[in-house]
Amino acid sequence: MNSRRDFLKKAGLTAGALSLPGIFEPILATGFQNAVDRVNTLSPEDAASDEDFWNWVRLQYTVNPNLINLNNGGVSPQPKSVQDAHIRYYQHCNEGPSYYMWRELDKGREPLRRRLAELAGVDAEEIAINRNSTEGLNSIIFGLTLQAGDEVVVSKQDYPNMLNAWKQREKREGIKLVWVNHDLPSEDEAKLAKTYTDAFTAKTKIVHVTHMINWTGQIIPVRKIADAAHARGIEVICDSAHTFAHIDFKIGDLGCDYWATSLHKWLCAPFGSGMMWIKKEKIKNIWALMSNNEPDGTDIRKFESLGTRSFASEMAISEAVDFHLLIGAKRKEARLLYLKNYWCQKAMKVPGFKLNTSLNPKFACALANFSIEGFKPEEIDNKLQDKYRIHTVAINWENIHGVRVTPNVYTSVADLDHLVKAITEIAAAGPATTK
Repeated sequence: MNSRRDFLKKAGLTAGALSLPGIFEPILATGFQNAVDRVNTLSPEDAASDEDFWNWVRLQYTVNPNLINLNNGGVSPQPKSVQDAHIRYYQHCNEGPSYYMWRELDKGREPLRRRLAELAGVDAEEIAINRNSTEGLNSIIFGLTLQAGDEVVVSKQDYPNMLNAWKQREKREGIKLVWVNHDLPSEDEAKLAKTYTDAFTAKTKIVHVTHMINWTGQIIPVRKIADAAHARGIEVICDSAHTFAHIDFKIGDLGCDYWATSLHKWLCAPFGSGMMWIKKEKIKNIWALMSNNEPDGTDIRKFESLGTRSFASEMAISEAVDFHLLIGAKRKEARLLYLKNYWCQKAMKVPGFKLNTSLNPKFACALANFSIEGFKPEEIDNKLQDKYRIHTVAINWENIHGVRVTPNVYTSVADLDHLVKAITEIAAAGPATTK
C-alpha cells in the first residue's frame, strides 16, 4: 500500500485531509484503495449496485445498528473521519481558545472557502460560510432592497423558514407575496416552470424557487424559471438545501442570482454548517443581516460577522468535502437514486401503497414520499418507529400528505428491504378501527 499522502493526492484531496494527521488512516485501513479502484472501472450506474463498495462506505459511519435512520433529509450523520476532525479541532481550541480560535483556526476559512467554491463551480469571492440554508436565505431575503407594492413570487411548497421571512417583510413593509401552488408529483418541466411564469407581472421583482421540494423530493426546473425571469428583469433566489452534494450540478447550471444550502444534509458536514452564494456583481445589493462596518459593501465576508462561532465545526467541513470526493459526486448521485428506486419499485406492488414522488431521475433522487390508503401519515410514521425501529417523518403540508423516506450513502439494501416488509405488513393489517 502506498502512503496516505499518495492516496489522498491521487484522489485530489489535500487541504482538509492533510491538515490533521491520522484522521484518514482508518479509512485507508478498511480497503479504500481496492474499493475505489474497483468501482473506478465501472460506470456510476453500475457502481450504484456494487454492494461491496457501499458496505465499505457504510463502515465509515457510526450509525446505530438498532435504528434504521431514513430521515437523512432532516440532517445526516457524519462519517467518522469528519467526527474525528471535529473533536480534534475542538480539543485544539480548548488548549487556548482566544489564541487558537482567532489566530490559528480562523486562518483556515479562506482555504475552506476556495474548496467549497471549487466544489460548487463558482468564484471563491462569491461564497460565504455560515450555519445553514435558513441563515443564508434569510440574509438574502432581509438584505434585498424592496419597496411597498413590489411583488415576490413564492410557492406554498417552499420551506417554512423562508416563507416566514417573506411574510415578515410583507407584514412590516408592504411588499406583496404572489403564491403558486404545485400539484405534485410532476414530470412536466414546462408546466412546472409555467406555474411560476404565469404569476409574473410588471411589479414582480423576485422569484423564490426551491430546487428540490423538501416534502416530496420533487426537483423544480430552476434554469427554465430563471431564464424566463431574467428576460423580464426579475431576480432569482434558489433554495438548494436538499440538492447540494446530493445531485451532481454546479451553481452556474441553475442561472440564479442568489443561492444557499445546508452542508449538514447531503455533504454530511458537522451539524450547523452551511454556505451562501451571491453573484459577485450583486453582493453590494444585499445588506448584511448582522452588523458590519460595510453592510452594503462588495465583500462577501460581510455576511460572516457572526461573532464567536464553532471554529471546530467550520474547519471540519473540509473533511466532509474530502469524503464526498472519495465517493465521487456522480457515483453518489447514482447510488442515492438507486436506493430510492429500489425500495419504491418493490413497495409499489403493495396494495394500497401510493408513491408521491417521481421515479424519473430528472425529477427526483433520494428523497421520496409515500402514503397508504386509509392511514394518516403520522399513523404510518408511528408504526414504523414503534414496531420496526425505522425512523421517517410524517408530512402534512398544504396539499401534501405522506411519509418522507430519505436514505443516504450508508443505507443498505437490507435496511430498505426491512422498510418494504414493514410497509407490506402495515398495509395488510389495515388501519385501526374504533367501535
